[in-house]
Amino acid sequence: MAEARTHVLVINCGSSSLKFSLFAGTDRAAILSGLAENLGQPESRLILKENDAKVTIALDGGSHDTALRRLMAELQARGLLDAIGAVGHRIVHGGERFVEATRLDAEVLAEIDALSYLAPLHNPANVLGVKVAMEVLGWVPHVAVFDTSFHMTIPEAAHTYAIPQEYRDAGVRRYGFHGTSHGFVAKEAVEMLGLDPKDHGLVIAHLGNGSSATAVLNGKSVDTSMGLTPLEGLVMGTRSGDIDPGAIFHIARQDNKSIDDLDTLLNRKSGLLGLSGLSNDCRTLESAAAEGHEDAILAMEVMVHRLARYIGGLATSLPRLDAVIFTGGIGENSSFVRAKTIARLAALGIKLNEEANAGMFGGRCGIISADGSGPKAVVIATNEEWAIANEARPYIGQDIRKAG
Repeated sequence: MAEARTHVLVINCGSSSLKFSLFAGTDRAAILSGLAENLGQPESRLILKENDAKVTIALDGGSHDTALRRLMAELQARGLLDAIGAVGHRIVHGGERFVEATRLDAEVLAEIDALSYLAPLHNPANVLGVKVAMEVLGWVPHVAVFDTSFHMTIPEAAHTYAIPQEYRDAGVRRYGFHGTSHGFVAKEAVEMLGLDPKDHGLVIAHLGNGSSATAVLNGKSVDTSMGLTPLEGLVMGTRSGDIDPGAIFHIARQDNKSIDDLDTLLNRKSGLLGLSGLSNDCRTLESAAAEGHEDAILAMEVMVHRLARYIGGLATSLPRLDAVIFTGGIGENSSFVRAKTIARLAALGIKLNEEANAGMFGGRCGIISADGSGPKAVVIATNEEWAIANEARPYIGQDIRKAG
C-alpha cells in the first residue's frame, strides 16, 4: 500500500460514459487510465489501460455508480486507492461565476447544477460524476476544473452578443470551451518555440469530435470560436457550428420542429455526420473522400473552409501572430486536414513543409511549416487530463481520511 497520498485521479463524466486517468506526483504520463462506456446499456464495460496493456471488464448494464465503484475496487487491488490525494473533475460550463479551479462542496455543486441550462448536454453528467465520486471517494478533496475558465480574459467586445441588455444581464454571452486544452497548449508553445512569455500571439485549433479555435495573447485567451454553448463556431463531428438563426427559424416552420427537435438536429445530427450522411469520424470520411465519396469530400471541404476562416479571423484579435497550433485528436493526427487548412492560409504567409507534416501523428510534436515562411504552423499534443490533475494537485492534504 502506498505510504503517501501524492496521486491525483481525474474524472470526466459524460451522459453515458466516464473517462479517468490516475497521475503519480507531477509525472505527465498516467499510470492508469481508461473509459467506462455504454453505461446503462447491456453492453456497458470498463476498459483499463496500464503499462501498455488493456483490460476490459463487463459491467452488465451498470450505471455511473457501478463503474466508479468497480474502478475503486480495481485501484484497491493494485494498492493505489490510498495513494489518491485529490480528485480533479472536468466541468464544462462555469458561467461567469467560476473563473478558476474550485474546491467542490454541496454549495458549489448546486451552483454548477444551476448552470446546466448553459450546457444541457454536459453539466448534468458532470454533476452526476462528482456526486458519485464524492460518495465512493469521500475522504479526499474534489476539485472542479472548468472548460470556460481560461476564456474569462476575453474582452467585452469579443464576448458580447448584439442582443438587448436584459438578456446580457442574464448571462447570455460568449464563454468558450476546451479552455484546459488551449491553456496547456499555449504554455507548451511558448517553451517549444522559444517565445517571449510577455510578447507573443497564437491561434490554437483544438480539433476533435468537438472543435474550437482560440486567439491567445501573451498566455491569455482574447477570442474564441465557441459561444454561450459548445455549438457555435467550427464544423464538428455532429454539431453544425455557425448557422444563420434565420435558417433555424425556416426549418422549424417548414417541418414544425420543436425547440428540443432543433437542439437534437444541430447538436447530434449535423456537422460532419449531417454533411456526409456517412459518419462523424474524420478518419472514415478521409478514407471515403479518397475513394471519391462526394458527400464525404464536401464534408471535409466545408470543415476545412470554416476552420481556415476562423483562424484568419482570430488572427485579427492579435497584434502579432507567431504561430498557428494544431492539437486534439484530428489536429494531432490528420496530416490531410492540416495540409488542406494551411493551403487556405496563404494570405497569412504560412507555407507547409509536406515531409514534416506527414510525420506528425501519434503524439509527435513539431513545426510543420516551411523555413522562412511567415508565422509557424505547429503540431502540439494536448494533455487535458494532466492539466486538470495539475489544477487539483495543490489541494492534496486538505482532508484527513476519517477513521472507519
